[in-house]
Amino acid sequence: MKAILLWVCLGTSASIIVNCSPPPDPINCSSLSQTTNCTITNSYGTFPDRSICRAGEVAYPKSEDELISIVANASMAKRKIKVATRYSHSIPKLVCPDGDNGLLISTRYLNHILNINRSSMLMIVESGATLKQVIEEAAEAGLALPHSPYWWGLTIGGLLATGAHGSSLWGKGSAMHEYVVGLRIVTPASPGEGYAMVLSLDADHPDLDAAKVSLGVLGVVSQVTLQLEPMFKRSITNIVTVDSDLGEKAVEFGLQHEFGDMTWYPEQRKVVYRIDDRVSVEAEGNGVNDFIGFRPTLTLALRATRLAGQLPFTHKNLRTEESQEAIGNAMSKCVDARVMTTTLMASAYGLTNNGLLFTGYPIIGYQNRLQSSGTCIDSLDDSLITSCPWDPRVEGEFFYQTSFSITLSKARDFIQDVQKLRDLMHNYSLCGLELYNGILIRYVKASSAYLGKEEDSLDFDITYYQSDDPMKPRLYEDVIEEIEQIGIFKYGGLPHWGKNRNIAFEGAIQKYAKAKDFLRVRDKYDPDGLFSNEWTNQALGLRRGVSIYKEGCALEGLCVCSEDTHCAPDKGYFCRPGKVYSEARVNNA
Repeated sequence: MKAILLWVCLGTSASIIVNCSPPPDPINCSSLSQTTNCTITNSYGTFPDRSICRAGEVAYPKSEDELISIVANASMAKRKIKVATRYSHSIPKLVCPDGDNGLLISTRYLNHILNINRSSMLMIVESGATLKQVIEEAAEAGLALPHSPYWWGLTIGGLLATGAHGSSLWGKGSAMHEYVVGLRIVTPASPGEGYAMVLSLDADHPDLDAAKVSLGVLGVVSQVTLQLEPMFKRSITNIVTVDSDLGEKAVEFGLQHEFGDMTWYPEQRKVVYRIDDRVSVEAEGNGVNDFIGFRPTLTLALRATRLAGQLPFTHKNLRTEESQEAIGNAMSKCVDARVMTTTLMASAYGLTNNGLLFTGYPIIGYQNRLQSSGTCIDSLDDSLITSCPWDPRVEGEFFYQTSFSITLSKARDFIQDVQKLRDLMHNYSLCGLELYNGILIRYVKASSAYLGKEEDSLDFDITYYQSDDPMKPRLYEDVIEEIEQIGIFKYGGLPHWGKNRNIAFEGAIQKYAKAKDFLRVRDKYDPDGLFSNEWTNQALGLRRGVSIYKEGCALEGLCVCSEDTHCAPDKGYFCRPGKVYSEARVNNA
């Protein structure tokens, strides 16, 4: 996210006060009832293949009983069903119900905290509750969720379905599904069972490890039971250093610090190590995490950054993402990236010592105030004066996210390959990554979940520019594509189920030792595949792979190119081998 444009609204540190706009509803229905003839997208406004997902109807259950009735009626009619979340943050097509007759079930109103038991430290929540709700209500009871993703605008059902995580190798690790000790899930059933039934899976149930990371293909998760801990404090200090020994340090760092992560700026040859550990609850400090990239942003500023020159009040020569791409101005990207990273570091990435100001490290505060953030979703106003930076209504940030996990035993070699590629280029080719805050590196522990991590791993999260025109090549596209293919194919990286372009999922299911066990459970709970769609069938290896081969398909990651027409030969981009990984095939200008 571009720090120079990220303004805080309705906050005590803001220099102006403006109205904010929460993200739009991902479901849009054209009928008068607003429940039929619907389309669904994600929070970024598009799926990887730029297609439109249609559904015949959407239902908004407000209780488990209503949910059972809805699933029963759809099951009786053999109707395709997909579950939609409040903000729809998954990039792949997990929510498409395959056709105009499909049914969407939104968990928007299944969003309650049902019970908190202080003595057992168990919390029961409905699947549509957001991470923010869970964190806040647990804190009111003096309890804490041990680990979580960094963005609190996810629903519990959605983040569990895709295996979302924070950063840790300690204890049970950073994946939220490791703290699930019970699930209630509504599945199709036989006519004699009323066409729908509720399955209650406790911690000892053999199928819980399938349901904890399910891609939404087993049924609708109704309720989740989470194991919490007593509230605790953390101490955070960011240290900036050179990246020359990152390969060696990255493996060791996660064993030394419980919540540590790294932000890598490969073009600048810098890495920020976040030293992040528990401290006594008696330690002085009331720190707050309000990450700058997740704050409300002036929509005019977002438009100007992306599209200046097309706006009447901007100078035609103002540097923007679009103009930088159009004229191949990589040096300009580097200048902007250095300003952005310098600003982020100086402002501690949005950490404050007291909720108002950053006065220096360490930042000490309670877990609920440091583990996650996302103030851009908080406002109830819809004036669109400010928004989340990626809100598709404002023509602001538009990007890809490539995210994969590489086992600790291979992580050093991957990092060194990326460094070799950078050193070969000598041309500012990775500055585009640094405009989006570099490469976030987090730790994820091996999981018993069938579709969880196979071994202790490092997760590499890369965000970068996406063109509005799917047939338009990106500046130094080949470099990022080679990094993507090195991680996924050379080192066998496991894709994050809620992110990535299509190619990351090609053959991915074969990397999971218990994939057959997962499919066995799916067939038991949903034998007709009502909760599956074309994309999940492809990703799970039940249909031909997720790659789409057509003219220009490699430009958007729909395929790995095998011929020049998969690239953009008319624009000077051809299918060529990688420079470090010769088996890679990339768009090369």
